[in-house]
Amino acid sequence: MIPTISTIPIQQLTSGDRLSIQVYKFTGANPGKKAYLQANLHGAEIVGNAVIHQLIEFLTTLDDTKLAGEIWLVPVCNPLSTNQRTHFFSTGRYNIYDGKDWNRIYWDYEKECEDLEDFAKSQLNLEPPEIRQNYLERIQTAFKKQFEKIQSPSSAPFSERYRYQLQSLCLDANYVIDIHSSSNQAIDYLYCFQSREESAKAFLLDYGILMNEYDGDAFDEAFMKPWLALEKKLAELGKVIQFDIDSWTLELGSGMVMNPNSVKKGIFRIKNYLAQKGVLKIPGFPLESTPSHKVNLTIKSQIKKYYASTGGMIQSRVELGSSIQAGQLLYQLLSFNKTEELPTVIDIYAEADGLVFDVSTNHAVNEGEYILSVM
Repeated sequence: MIPTISTIPIQQLTSGDRLSIQVYKFTGANPGKKAYLQANLHGAEIVGNAVIHQLIEFLTTLDDTKLAGEIWLVPVCNPLSTNQRTHFFSTGRYNIYDGKDWNRIYWDYEKECEDLEDFAKSQLNLEPPEIRQNYLERIQTAFKKQFEKIQSPSSAPFSERYRYQLQSLCLDANYVIDIHSSSNQAIDYLYCFQSREESAKAFLLDYGILMNEYDGDAFDEAFMKPWLALEKKLAELGKVIQFDIDSWTLELGSGMVMNPNSVKKGIFRIKNYLAQKGVLKIPGFPLESTPSHKVNLTIKSQIKKYYASTGGMIQSRVELGSSIQAGQLLYQLLSFNKTEELPTVIDIYAEADGLVFDVSTNHAVNEGEYILSVM
């Protein structure tokens, strides 16, 4: 297959130069579902670009009969954050103009849908595909107002202009995969919405975080929450259905690196997921073991983050990926106290059992700065 490649301008700079994103669209011989994948929303999280590149190479080797529906791929989806530097280091988690996290700015239809119950009641005698189409049309109509605001004389802040361009690519998708990594160092895992635990198995990951609370306006949330709200409202009215719609944040390792193992496994996991969903028809996928695969999901509110109790240097920290027990030594803080006393070493012990899934890259911390996370 040969993709259709389109370039979308997203910002003109003071100098006259333009920043753009590029979309690779693969269309199968047969109709089907739409999968949307993007990477590098945060500047340091570059690993997904390698995954998408290799997916492009793989898909170009396939005949179009092996794809049912469409796959849209958007690498380097946020050039502003990708190009951001502080000396040797990629930062790019926050928009330096307004201070907002690049993954906390997205338009969420659930927040403005005030007549959801009336809509749900009007759909009770319809089949799921028709309900989905009717609700999608409502979402798209509301979304058009974002464009009208951008086109008005007063226009809109760049974060709203940018999110419009990105979200317009995936509003009608069935499956959204937002590929991230830690901005620090981490294992591979995913974020899973409640009621989508069965679908999560297709990624063949060992660990994940189950969303029982939301960060607010994240890309995966903004896509998925309206559909979850409709499912819940229909269930309350006695019509229990689950739309064939998923949204995932796929976390592949550490920031500022493209770990070959995370890339290789990431491609494998995405192929298996798309095959499980019937989008790809390729030999060997999905794995027969997919339905029985066990994903260890930790409820999001139970994630424990550890912060520096005082300023100092981290030493003797447990290894990333370690299973720990309550009372176990997690790390030490070497503290130079400036009180005419000798330096002190402070031992920090685990509050509960768990798995260390994310650790800070920097071993020098000010009081209150991040050190590690346990699921």
